[in-house]
Amino acid sequence: MFKRILVAIDGSRTSERAFAAALNLAVTHQAIVQPYYVVEAGPMYLDVPGYDPSTLQASLTEQGAALAAEATGQMKARGVSGEVVTVEATASDDVAALIIKAADAFKADLLIMGTHGRKGFQRLILGSVAERCLRQATLPVLLIPSAAGEPSEKSTG
Repeated sequence: MFKRILVAIDGSRTSERAFAAALNLAVTHQAIVQPYYVVEAGPMYLDVPGYDPSTLQASLTEQGAALAAEATGQMKARGVSGEVVTVEATASDDVAALIIKAADAFKADLLIMGTHGRKGFQRLILGSVAERCLRQATLPVLLIPSAAGEPSEKSTG
């Protein structure tokens, strides 16, 4: 039985599915949900003329505010208690470590997050926050795959 669920949100379709799963479990178990959004620090290209990382940072902060408002509305509509938390990461922060620390601080007994299904070179370069969370977590982790909710590619004919 889950009483405190932390769900990582990032605005992607996969995180929307993870949030929906968190809401469904919260309703079933009368759990408190804490949606958690990380404003990642943009890369610092100091030698590039005209590059202003504050533009990206501001955009991500706005996205976080919009996601927080949307998540709060959905939680209220479903009668789910909780509060959205948004944090700003520094360039040296590991997003996975921030999520794990947040789950610990919230005393979550379940962490829910989406996976983006990256493979090969893209996964090597971008890494996998979900995989790092899974490896570092001391609580159950529910991963919602990127293909969840997608129509099957198999034909029935």
